[in-house]
Amino acid sequence: MSPSETRFLASNECCRLATCYENRPHVVPVSYLFYKDCIYISTDYDTKKFINIKKNPCICLVVNYYLPGSNKGLVLNGEATIVENGKKYCEIYKLFYTSFKWVRDDPWEEGEAPFLEIRFNSKSSWGL
Repeated sequence: MSPSETRFLASNECCRLATCYENRPHVVPVSYLFYKDCIYISTDYDTKKFINIKKNPCICLVVNYYLPGSNKGLVLNGEATIVENGKKYCEIYKLFYTSFKWVRDDPWEEGEAPFLEIRFNSKSSWGL
């Protein structure tokens, strides 16, 4: 990852996450954190993205900025693992709590909602 791509990921908080199940794509906008070369996304157990990832961990996500004449973006392909508890869960939750008002407004306990940890294996960017 180039320094400009790393800065771009770290300076944004919304992406579109694509999952797939039975050859049907599912894309949703989500908040994320970029931390230690991974993307972290919170979810609930009953969401389509969570159910899809349980069956197929392959994902694609897009972070982009659109302004005529100044388009920037990054596409990442990789795999998601589920973080439900433990030291890593607590570490990521603390980062989410500090970073996002919506987490502070409606906090949850360990075991109530998992995180997705996304490690990417390929990328494509433009304008960065």
